[in-house]
Amino acid sequence: MHYRQRLDEAEQRFEELTRQMADPDIINNPEQYRKTAKAHNDLEEIVSKYREWKKVDADLEGARLMLEEPDPEIKAMAEEDITRLEPERERLEQDLKILLLPKDPNDEKDIVLEIRAGTGGDEATLFCAEMFRMYSRWAEDQGWRVEVTSASESSIGGLKEVIALISGKKVFSRLKYESGVHRVQRVPATEQQGRIHTSAVTVAVLPEADDVEIKVDPKDIRIDTFCSSGPGGQSVNTTYSAVRVTHLPTNLVVSCQDEKSQIKNREKAMRVLRSRLYEIELAKQQEAIGAERKSMVGSGDRSEKIRTYNFKENRVTDHRIGLTIYQLNLVMEGRLEPLIDAVTTYYQTKKLQDENGA
Repeated sequence: MHYRQRLDEAEQRFEELTRQMADPDIINNPEQYRKTAKAHNDLEEIVSKYREWKKVDADLEGARLMLEEPDPEIKAMAEEDITRLEPERERLEQDLKILLLPKDPNDEKDIVLEIRAGTGGDEATLFCAEMFRMYSRWAEDQGWRVEVTSASESSIGGLKEVIALISGKKVFSRLKYESGVHRVQRVPATEQQGRIHTSAVTVAVLPEADDVEIKVDPKDIRIDTFCSSGPGGQSVNTTYSAVRVTHLPTNLVVSCQDEKSQIKNREKAMRVLRSRLYEIELAKQQEAIGAERKSMVGSGDRSEKIRTYNFKENRVTDHRIGLTIYQLNLVMEGRLEPLIDAVTTYYQTKKLQDENGA
């Protein structure tokens, strides 16, 4: 591997950080320990993969030496080992190439997930609710935390829109390619003649921005309080716990009424607001990068139809990569691994080709 030196340096750095984490001076300095632990964690995956590659490479070299043995049984065993180990080494090399790619600075971030009903009327609101349930189940399986900040119900029990904060390990890196238009084709429960209707929802996955990245000047925001609506017990319509934050320079409005505490609702609303402002800044940066680069990295444009869910055929198709899976029932239960893994691999491969000048 021509990048072996970079991997050796990463392994040396990892070992140095491991020693530092046992140093009493660093242990007794919380800020220094946090930085050291983060750097250690950032290298852990690539070093683990590199060590796995080195073991397979050494085993492969040993198997090739065994081919020189006169004993036919030993030679046969060596041939079996080579047949098994060569593709394994290739797979590990491909994984290492991807891990060495420049990191998306947002990959480690938590996200703001926004799902809105689009064309299709009531049927779109029902699908919006089902999509949120699908992502919530996926998040649950990953051990992530989902906090709803606001939700607007339709008259038939669907959702006109829902906004939630999802926190956990590498949330944005796993869900960043879900942004776009998701189309559903099925026979609505209200359809008497069995005709298939087409509806759509839009999904936005925004990396959560912190105070350091997006500073919001207090004089640029207006905060209004109002009585919460919907389920919530005695606090509903009796206390002004719901919060509406308006960012005056951009006219962005964020509401939150999920918590009974006005302070907590305000905190959640500000988290969503910062993320939306961060998205605006990212869009400006991508515009400066140019159309070709944007296409390569995937802009997450919400106007792009990325996926179709056909209930009659139990089929889901991702239009960006031409992948069709006939397990829509499992996908809607939160089994998103085949889709998310395939789309992630597709964009990683494109990025790898770009890095190699292909």
